[in-house]
Amino acid sequence: MKELVIDIEAEKKEILKRYRALLRACKPTMQKGDKRMIRIAFDMALQSHQNMRRKSGEPYIYHPIAVAQIAAQEIGLGTTSIVCALLHDVVEDTDIALDDIEREFGKKVAKIIDGLTKISGVFDYNSSLQAENFRKMLLTLADDVRVILIKLADRLHNMRTMDFMPRDKQLKISSETVYLYAPLAHRLGLYALKSELEDLAMKYMEPVTYKFIAQQLNEKKAERENFIRGFITPINEILNEQGLDADLYGRPKSIHSIWTKMRKKDIPFDEVYDLFAIRIILNSKPESEKSDCWKAYSIVTDLYHPNPDRLRDWISSPRANGYESLHTTVMGPRGQWVEVQIRTNRMNEIAEKGFAAHWKYKEEPNTDSGLDQWIQKVRELLSNPEANALDFLDDFKMNLFSDEIFIFTPKGALIQLPVEATALDFAFEIHTDIGASCIGAKVNHKLVPLSYKLQNGDQVEIITSGKQSPKEDWLSFVVTAKAKSKIKSSLKEEKRKIAEQGKEILERKLKSLKVTYNTDNLYKLSYYFKLPSTLDLFYTVAQGKIDIRHLKEFVASEKVIENKPEKVDNGYNEELLKKVKGDDNDTLLIGEDLQKLDYKLSSCCNPIPGDDVFGFVTVGDGIKIHRTNCPNAAKLMSNYGYRIVKAKWNSQKELAFLTGLHITGFDDVGLINKITTVISSDFKVNMRSITVDTDDGIFEGSIMVYVNNTKHLDNLINKLKEVVGVTSVTRFDSNAEDLVKAS
Repeated sequence: MKELVIDIEAEKKEILKRYRALLRACKPTMQKGDKRMIRIAFDMALQSHQNMRRKSGEPYIYHPIAVAQIAAQEIGLGTTSIVCALLHDVVEDTDIALDDIEREFGKKVAKIIDGLTKISGVFDYNSSLQAENFRKMLLTLADDVRVILIKLADRLHNMRTMDFMPRDKQLKISSETVYLYAPLAHRLGLYALKSELEDLAMKYMEPVTYKFIAQQLNEKKAERENFIRGFITPINEILNEQGLDADLYGRPKSIHSIWTKMRKKDIPFDEVYDLFAIRIILNSKPESEKSDCWKAYSIVTDLYHPNPDRLRDWISSPRANGYESLHTTVMGPRGQWVEVQIRTNRMNEIAEKGFAAHWKYKEEPNTDSGLDQWIQKVRELLSNPEANALDFLDDFKMNLFSDEIFIFTPKGALIQLPVEATALDFAFEIHTDIGASCIGAKVNHKLVPLSYKLQNGDQVEIITSGKQSPKEDWLSFVVTAKAKSKIKSSLKEEKRKIAEQGKEILERKLKSLKVTYNTDNLYKLSYYFKLPSTLDLFYTVAQGKIDIRHLKEFVASEKVIENKPEKVDNGYNEELLKKVKGDDNDTLLIGEDLQKLDYKLSSCCNPIPGDDVFGFVTVGDGIKIHRTNCPNAAKLMSNYGYRIVKAKWNSQKELAFLTGLHITGFDDVGLINKITTVISSDFKVNMRSITVDTDDGIFEGSIMVYVNNTKHLDNLINKLKEVVGVTSVTRFDSNAEDLVKAS
């Protein structure tokens, strides 16, 4: 291996150059004494990381400087954040303790850095270290949002410099990014950051698709720019005539958003028309912002015909993250739809820099956006977090990353709820007692059940009854974290009361059977009846589901029952992980002869040879193989990265793997016959099932076929596309939508 030659002097010069660039980026927010504080932090970071290098071989100090640069330049944060960004890794990776930080920079800086420091040490195998760390970081968010903003800057720089990481680490970090950090950036209004995080994650998770879309965008760049010029020139002329000072430009959509559209609508790249958006940025005075935006809208829609269903007014009702803008879609001169975004300079800065810009404009009238309400909701959610970090994380994602709908009370007050929220969620949002005693609701003066899903703009009146109390089935349809946690705690309290009665009944019955009532026997009983806890045992007895006959069977049982709950021993999992990963972290080979370990192909994505895959060590079910683009992959990797193992296909004998094909076309005599001939005769492929539906001359079919590998499948798809009448052939995953259970 070639030895790396390091030019220390050149590195020193480069560090100094980067530090000066950072100071330039900090200049707009700098006050007296700030430069000295940043210098002390920089010297401490330089000293602490002096013998450390990144995977690329570069000095480690490049990373904290870059994170501080992103925080200053791209997010617009001030000196305290720059100091924290420079020092964000010192407590975790070096000998410096939080006390040292507090002595030098004060409590605030120490608290932020503590929020950025990962939890270490031993943890339960069934929990998720990633989820615990994310929860720790969010707990600090309740006090100081800068923790999250610096973490996002840290994540962005790591994503930009991930080429030297091993493939499994790239997948884990990318999954975590797309699952948690990109939605968080979106929620805090950092749209540029969110788009870049999604694009970079896609670059590693879907490299082939990413390169294809990037190449296509590049090839059509000149044609696109020409179209944009022709589109905005007449708008610009009229804006000037009307005395509106504005900048107009075309902004290409991100690769990730184009790919999402292709998947959602099941269309090829050539059929994605809105590859860019036209942005009109007005230089308006605060008092005339709204009227100027609507004037510009009027000019655009006079020139180009708007789509009435595509007007989005986020100026009258800003998004929860403070985003304000007018969006409309108009028919362009070449018969294609074009999205136009209209906003002022202030609105644009909030859209680009999110939270940091929100605070800058906070003093101005009428700029107190929903962002404060969102932070308040985060605090509410954190005040009563789930014991299980993964449940907490799911609730957090569901409530705080989803788009919102606006609902009105009978008196016209506005309440924001996540999309899919029900009438019962609305009741709990108003007050816990109203939710607990809710029996129904009137939506727009019509009676609806508790599970009714609310629509944007609904007016809701809640009907209550003193005899009502929370029910178990409520949990199956409520979506807000507040409703879920209140229902759970109410049910737990109810369950505890019933369990108290069960405890007395069980004690009496065991006495009659001459069985000692003690902790050891209670554990044995719980284990025998497959119940997770003694509370559940008492509750089941109180409900009459365990009676004297069942207890006699338990006594008669000759099994030696250990005092432990029914779950797979952690030793097994650790042993399996060790066995799979080996001492040199080797790759798991999937195949016939070389494979010594048990594995199963996951039913949620049906991997076949040639697919990019990974192994996941489950609790008690061996290793499951998933495709890296499996719908559940991001969740598994972001929550259980330590249980992911690299996997690749060993050279196969002719084995058959089940996969699905979705075929659409124009219904024609003999079309099904042609398709089955290609599959059965030309390709000698076995079919397991075929379902066909025709409607108004359009043919749709789903066929489950057995293929050898991805090459075999691609050849079959290409051959089917050649059949006259067939318009598209796509592979689909099986219907197993449920997340592969991690435990």
